[in-house]
Amino acid sequence: MTLTAEQVVAAIESVTGGKALLHAPEIAGNEWTYVKECLDTEWVSTVGAYVDRFEKMLAEFTGAGFAVAVVNGTAALHAGLLLTGVRSGDEVIIPSLTFVATANAVAYCGATPHFAEIEERTLGLDPARLADYLADIARPGDGCVVNRLTGRPIRAVVCMHTFGHPVDLDPLVAVCERFGLPLVEDAAESLGSTYKGRHTGNHGKLASLSFNGNKIVTTGGGGAILTNDAELAKRAKHLTTTAKQPHPFEFRHDMVGYNYRLPNVNAAIGCAQLERLPGFLERKRLLAGRYHAAFAPLAGIRAFVETDFGRSNYWLNVALLEPGNEALLEPVLTLSNQRGLQCRPAWTPMHHLPMYADCPRMELKVTDSVAARLINIPSSPRLAGEGER
Repeated sequence: MTLTAEQVVAAIESVTGGKALLHAPEIAGNEWTYVKECLDTEWVSTVGAYVDRFEKMLAEFTGAGFAVAVVNGTAALHAGLLLTGVRSGDEVIIPSLTFVATANAVAYCGATPHFAEIEERTLGLDPARLADYLADIARPGDGCVVNRLTGRPIRAVVCMHTFGHPVDLDPLVAVCERFGLPLVEDAAESLGSTYKGRHTGNHGKLASLSFNGNKIVTTGGGGAILTNDAELAKRAKHLTTTAKQPHPFEFRHDMVGYNYRLPNVNAAIGCAQLERLPGFLERKRLLAGRYHAAFAPLAGIRAFVETDFGRSNYWLNVALLEPGNEALLEPVLTLSNQRGLQCRPAWTPMHHLPMYADCPRMELKVTDSVAARLINIPSSPRLAGEGER
């Protein structure tokens, strides 16, 4: 039997029960109380008790040694790349299947994104293909690895845990160590996800998180840098606080810094959200299970599920058309949105965007194939029930 758009949308509706946003925030805990305290005490900017509390809660939840809260995930990744040593004229290896912020953060450093292939089982960087590729194009340089085709230093590798699914980190770490490349984790979407029992964001030199309005935990806008290196955490806080040196009243700055620190009022929202994160994760796993059951009877499409080595937060659930059914992507998106189901395709792969079209890249057949078949479907925790208030 040939799969139809109507069948796919009906399967989604059987889980959502009707109209549904892609991912809506859920403000039902202590958010109002904590924000009111900020307003009552007038501690609303980047200095305040909730910023410190939020960073401590993040570090405790993720198991990271340190967390530095910033204004958004892009700022976290930008600052993280600078702290890793990325500079103008460098190249940074990133997946082409990612949100544009990953590539933009590289460009903000004056560096060039270098696009690498993904594997379909994780939707993230393919360690085996990357190893073979680097063996072909990389040569030793003066204290760095150089792309022999462009002559530019390759300064770092950024992996992205797509929609909350951890990449295969052990072999990726091994590849980075083999070639002397620091690993940075773009963990913007993977708060609550683990790799072999360890939270994402703990396997590289540092990691970035995002708390945008559509993330599993939101601060309205916000992000964080995670690291297990005390000196790196100190530098991260300094860099993101306009590089201002401590002084009772004078403004002394010792480098070009960034006004990236998270305001206290946003951190207050984040503290309340983190208190409810275990419940969010539980309900999102329930929702993922329901989608898996709904799609199981259909031939030609499947619900994307976590690997045996990773535990996903299922930030955004994925319906993946099987090869040969690419023509259904647009009809499914059109019909679902007509019915009030906010479904979305994957991001346009970075190598197809005009500003990045001429960047160096691997062969990206898997990236292009997955992008032509992937559908993000409504994933708000409340779709699995209201939870505790």
